Amino acid sequence: MATHGNGPLSRRERPAKPALTRAGIIAAAVRIMRSEGLQKVTMRRLAQELDTGPASLYVYVRNTAELHAAVLDELLGSVDMTPVSTDGDWRDRLIEVLTSCTTVLFSHPELARAALVARPSGEHYLRLVEALLALLDEGGVPPGQAAWGVDVLLQYATATAAEHAGQDRAVDTQDDWDALTRALHGASRDIHPHIAALAAALLSGEPGDRLDWGFRVLLNGIMHTPVPAPPARSAD
Repeated sequence: MATHGNGPLSRRERPAKPALTRAGIIAAAVRIMRSEGLQKVTMRRLAQELDTGPASLYVYVRNTAELHAAVLDELLGSVDMTPVSTDGDWRDRLIEVLTSCTTVLFSHPELARAALVARPSGEHYLRLVEALLALLDEGGVPPGQAAWGVDVLLQYATATAAEHAGQDRAVDTQDDWDALTRALHGASRDIHPHIAALAAALLSGEPGDRLDWGFRVLLNGIMHTPVPAPPARSAD
C-alpha cells in the first residue's frame, strides 16, 4: 500500500483513474503503435497502458482485429483532403487524395500490411470514401462504377504501401532489388524472350510516377467498364 505523510494512503485518497472511453482507448493504441510497433497493440498491452484489466476493454472494442481497424481509421484522419475542394482536373485531385492516403500507410509499415485485411468503418474512413465518390461524381463516372471503383482504388493504394512497407529493412530491400535486377536482365532470350526484351522497362520509373500511372489506369477502367447486371430472378 502506498504511504502518505505518517501513514498509508488509502484507496479513497488515491487519484481516480480517468474513465475509459473508446476514443481514449484508440488514442492509447496509436501511441503504442508509434512507439513500439503494431505487433504490440494487443488487448493485454493496452490494458497495461491504461492501468485496467483486458476484460474492461472488450466493452469498447470487441477484439484485436477491431482495434487495429480503429487505429487505421484514426490515421486516415491525416489524409490530405484539400484537393477535394480546389480547382483543376478532377482526376488530378482524386489522385492527390489517393497518394496522400498511400503516403500515410507507407509511413506505418506494419499497419500498411494489416490494412490489407483490416476493415475500418469509422468517421475518417467514411470521410475518405465520401471525398472519393464526390470526385468520381464530378468526373461523370456512373454511380455503380464509382461505388465499385472506390474499392479498387483503395485496394491499390493499400497494396502499394504494403508492398513497399519493407523500406525499414534497407539492406534486405536492396538485396531483393539486386536479385530481381539480375534475374530480369539475365533472362534467356530463348526461354523468356519478352522478359529479355523488356527487362529495362520492367525496372524503370520512379515510384511516384508508377503510382500515379497505376491510379490513372484504374480510373480509365472504372470510367469505361460497367458493373455486371444482377442476375435476373426467376419467377415463382
